[in-house]
Amino acid sequence: MDTQAPGRSYPGASLCLHTDQVSSAWAKGSTRRWRVVRAAVLARDGYRCRLVLDGCTTYATHVHHTQGKRFGDDPALLVASCEHCNLKYGDPTKHLDRAIEGVTKW
Repeated sequence: MDTQAPGRSYPGASLCLHTDQVSSAWAKGSTRRWRVVRAAVLARDGYRCRLVLDGCTTYATHVHHTQGKRFGDDPALLVASCEHCNLKYGDPTKHLDRAIEGVTKW
């Protein structure tokens, strides 16, 4: 059985293409709805990491909650991420708002 994604020729492209493949962290708590949302976000973002932190592998296998899990699984608040970046960034509610840091003083 070929699990290669159509049009995907980069390393690891055949990973996590099915909604029943999830990280081990979700093995006991993943729902069907989450798997569908997760697959849609990964496909929408072209399986490319959107966090792109130092050490990024660029190939997304995780989905990052940009505002934290308390806002639910709204695809507008989710981005594809590689495992490294998702784990490195962690809980977004523990970080300062980047918009505040970039304020220009005239």
